[in-house]
Amino acid sequence: MARIVLQGITWDHSRGLTPLLAAAQRYQELHPNVDIHWKKRTLQEFADAPIEKLTHHYDLLIIDHPWVGCAAATRCVLPLNEYLPAEYLANQAANSVGASHASYEYDKQQWALAIDAATPAASYRKDLLEKHHQQLPATWNDLLLLAVKGKVAVPAIPIDLLMNFYTFCIANGAAPFANREEVIDRETGLRAIESMKQLYSLLDKRMFQCNPIAVAELMSRTDDFWYCPFAYGYSNYARYGYADNLLHYAPVVTFNARPFRTTVGGTGIAVSAYSKHREAAVDFAAWICAERIQRTLYVQNGGQPGHRAAWTDPLANQLTNNFFQQILPVMDNGYIRPRYNGYLHFQDHAGLPLHACLLDNKNPVATLDEMNRIYRDSLVTHKTHATV
Repeated sequence: MARIVLQGITWDHSRGLTPLLAAAQRYQELHPNVDIHWKKRTLQEFADAPIEKLTHHYDLLIIDHPWVGCAAATRCVLPLNEYLPAEYLANQAANSVGASHASYEYDKQQWALAIDAATPAASYRKDLLEKHHQQLPATWNDLLLLAVKGKVAVPAIPIDLLMNFYTFCIANGAAPFANREEVIDRETGLRAIESMKQLYSLLDKRMFQCNPIAVAELMSRTDDFWYCPFAYGYSNYARYGYADNLLHYAPVVTFNARPFRTTVGGTGIAVSAYSKHREAAVDFAAWICAERIQRTLYVQNGGQPGHRAAWTDPLANQLTNNFFQQILPVMDNGYIRPRYNGYLHFQDHAGLPLHACLLDNKNPVATLDEMNRIYRDSLVTHKTHATV
């Protein structure tokens, strides 16, 4: 039997790489004629080489769901509903973590399978809170009081600020992207920015250079920060032995008596339309996303599965100090970003004026105006640019 070699591309973190390597090894043992090679790239490298270009070089791609509008327009990955049984896809939909599965559906086609699920949630150093007799914040005011003490860390690079801007818009009364003229109505948008200023003005300025991984590393390597109110969760840091100090995870605080609705992330696995081995690539994608692998091999090797059975599995939660059990309600309440072809131009650029506003106390009105300009631009141009 002829040997099949599949090339895969993923992102550079234990959560994004290690479970894929373990799964590829096991799949090869079950299918001796199939080799699967995974390459890791930084998020910046993904930005420099748009995904639609990567599909010419890789059979399997780990993608972000806002890219599927571009996928639908360029047809550079396979619509998996045309290759997988309806029963399989129905099972994936029924066992989605929040709207993870649905986020990869666009234009009535399924462009990827939810291999990984995440949304911003709270994390904390349980040992430090107990040592200093500090209660876990439950409300927005609790959070601000702890931030005044200098013990709160929040990722505040432009992309994370933008994801949290959506959250603060919803908390202040309206979801973004309701029309084609503005990201959010001016009243709600300004309230959202002012709410964010309340918190971000209290933070260590280092936060404005930190993504969620950097915050998790700071919190687990040093004793400088006790609590993070919302950052994309990484179950790795809730596992014994992964970091110097263990992080625990919790639901987000309430704002105006309601929990924040955070912006869903996670990743999907897609198959290139240019693959010379479509059947094998689709089979591997379906195999790794199925319940049995997701709740065992995938999660046991550092993965953060997209299948709900893994999130409710007692052994998976024992392994991660109840990470999945704690975060599941936040996932189920998550907000899904737009996926129109061109949205990623907005996502790449709209966080920049927001970052300047919160870091340097710039004018919120001018900030919102610039974000709206970028939004309108994204609707008519830049439709082939895409990043993970």
